[in-house]
Amino acid sequence: MSALATLGSRLTPKPGFRPVPPERRRRRRVQLVWVLMVMNVLTFFPESRLLVPIPSALGRLIAQGSLVLALLLVLTVNRPLRLRPSVFIFLATLLVTEAVISSLRAEFLVGALYRSSRLMIFVVVLWLLSPWWTRRDLLLVRTHLMMLWAVIGTVVAGLLASPGGAFIDDRLSGILWPIPATQVGHYAAMATGLTAVLWMAGLLRREVALVSVLVMVPVLLLTHTRTALIALLVGGIVAGLSLFTARSRARRTFAIAIGVFSVGALTAGSAVTTWLARGQDTEQVAALTGRKLVWDAILAQPRSTFETLFGFGLSNKSFTGLPIDSNWLGTYYDVGLLGAAINIAMLLFVFIAAWFTPQGPRRAIALFIVAYCVVASFTETGLSEASPYFLELTLAASLVYPRPSREGI
Repeated sequence: MSALATLGSRLTPKPGFRPVPPERRRRRRVQLVWVLMVMNVLTFFPESRLLVPIPSALGRLIAQGSLVLALLLVLTVNRPLRLRPSVFIFLATLLVTEAVISSLRAEFLVGALYRSSRLMIFVVVLWLLSPWWTRRDLLLVRTHLMMLWAVIGTVVAGLLASPGGAFIDDRLSGILWPIPATQVGHYAAMATGLTAVLWMAGLLRREVALVSVLVMVPVLLLTHTRTALIALLVGGIVAGLSLFTARSRARRTFAIAIGVFSVGALTAGSAVTTWLARGQDTEQVAALTGRKLVWDAILAQPRSTFETLFGFGLSNKSFTGLPIDSNWLGTYYDVGLLGAAINIAMLLFVFIAAWFTPQGPRRAIALFIVAYCVVASFTETGLSEASPYFLELTLAASLVYPRPSREGI
């Protein structure tokens, strides 16, 4: 009896103990699902330079296994199964269907079908997360921003550990986890934009926003990623204008930005030109660092009517061993004109829905993301595959979803 009494006393909650409410546990699992989705799009490049070598099999297992874990976890949190009807997810499902059809005739069948299957699971997980799209606390946006901070944190840690090794071709890259300079620039630019919009909307403390910007902007500049910088500026202007009449912070930010830009143009014009040139001559810049040659070859490639409409199947976004580096030509090559049309419809839907969304942070963030994706799509790929761009465009679509009068989740 004494043993039972001792065991009972140990199992009895101590004074002051408060169990975690079911809603908080559910919210944490939703956040973990989004974290796993971000980890999945952190593609592992086995040939990259790393501070501590990671076996290729382990790296791929972490990146690719995250999607399977996300699917299993979201099924445990979305019970009973609930889905929100969404035009965006419907278009994404059409894209998956079209990708499967085109991949069935691909030259490299196994690889194309694997990428199609990954995109299918990716869209399924995003659809299962749809009940949490309309939360007042912007749960998915905040979780995504924290993950961006964490990713850039690994890049900064690698820079501090090995300043020389973190620069590949004079561009800052991730060496704790293999992250190319272009992706580092994208994550830094997206984190900067989200931070600025949340601060202008009054949803982020000044100290947190200041630290974030002071870290992200230098990282972006050290990557020498022109596309990310231009997309950040365009997206920031669009989002700021949407808040201009409603938020004094937005007006002050615009005034400060104009002043800084004017002073910088007068005092650091040559440095800016050098940074933008990135050591390239006029001919290289005009050829878009060799991209134009690849693009011309894709457009000149003979193709049948089926291949024109449906493409050659999902690939690794390369042509004759060279990166395509254009969402529109990469989409046209993989899933044809129909896939490109679906991509355009997805962007237009988010933009039009954001335009008619009431003024506020949800509208501003959605406009920033869609403007960023449009600009970046000309020299980056990702809107027709499981990628950071697809994930972030879905984030924008979640913000413009009509909020019900009574929220059950």
